[in-house]
Amino acid sequence: MHPGELIPALQRIQSERGFLPPQALHQVARALGIPLSQVVGVATFYAQFSLKPKGQHVVRVCLGTACHVRGGDKVFEELLRFLSVGPEGTSPYQEVAVEPVRCLGACALAPVVVSIDGKYYGGMTPAKARDLVQHVLRGESVPPGSP
Repeated sequence: MHPGELIPALQRIQSERGFLPPQALHQVARALGIPLSQVVGVATFYAQFSLKPKGQHVVRVCLGTACHVRGGDKVFEELLRFLSVGPEGTSPYQEVAVEPVRCLGACALAPVVVSIDGKYYGGMTPAKARDLVQHVLRGESVPPGSP
């Protein structure tokens, strides 16, 4: 392996384990012959990586300017309340993690939530976001045009 393989290596681990455990970061640093600080720097810089376990399903709530102005913060707060978790928290049985993001690039749809399947849901309200998560928790697909 060479240093140019750092991000692909981290992506593989993230995909397999759902997060980047400390021992995996040490192994990558040794395998690539680069300082652990460089590996950790990359792992903490990119939002796609997580250093702690996440839920089986991740729901991202945009808190960028357009989404915030149109109630994205209320959507985020409702999901945290509904799932009984703190910011960037995971539900008690690791089913769903809620993550705030600063921009999803879909400002015209604000407020926006991205569900586990990567699908964007615009015009979200706290109630619609709660319904979306309820579908996820029941293992149901979200019907077209929903929530």
